[in-house]
Amino acid sequence: MKTYRYYDLILGAYVCVLLCANLIGAAKETTLQVPGLGAVTFLSGVLFFPISYFFGDVLTEVYGYARDRRVVWSGFAALVFAALMSVVIVHLPPSDFYRDKQPAVETIFGNTPRIVSGSIIAFWSGSFVNSYVLAKMKIWTRGRWLWTRTIGSTLCGELVDSGLFYTIAFAGLWPGGHLLQVTATQYVLKSAWEVVATPLTYWMVGFLKRAEHEDFYDRNTNFTPFSLRT
Repeated sequence: MKTYRYYDLILGAYVCVLLCANLIGAAKETTLQVPGLGAVTFLSGVLFFPISYFFGDVLTEVYGYARDRRVVWSGFAALVFAALMSVVIVHLPPSDFYRDKQPAVETIFGNTPRIVSGSIIAFWSGSFVNSYVLAKMKIWTRGRWLWTRTIGSTLCGELVDSGLFYTIAFAGLWPGGHLLQVTATQYVLKSAWEVVATPLTYWMVGFLKRAEHEDFYDRNTNFTPFSLRT
């Protein structure tokens, strides 16, 4: 198996961003006044979660779908463990010194099973859609027009991610209008992030292709998500 200088570093950064965005970002819904748009409401994690899609695009473009698939499964395992750890920590009896802090711990880390399930399922599904679309578009475009596949794949992946997460986590709990508004806002903000990050994507992809001597095309790849083979 070919070894790479930067693959493991990107995997670690990917998992770090994913955990922080889901554990810290999901703890707060915020409303900002945006000139020309008025009040915009979204979960704070939307500011950082798209970075995981940035890494997913770079991984698929340089190393191929199969190696990005291993990274997605690493992120999935990390999210499951974080969810399990949160349940254990929240339900452990507090000491007398920390008893008054227990409500804060429950508020921040005591996400409902629906939110946890929605987050994990949405991430898994959206990430694989993103990687699959990018890999296929790379073949269709013969490696040209990188921006079309990074943005196009993100539009597809984030649509699945946002739609699944808010439907699973909040359908029936939030009013339908509010649910649709927040979901649409999240989707637009996440997708816009990819557009803004396009110059950085070009730089990162170019650097890695030169450093790793790799520019993978998924012509004979088995696209099943249920594998760790490269």
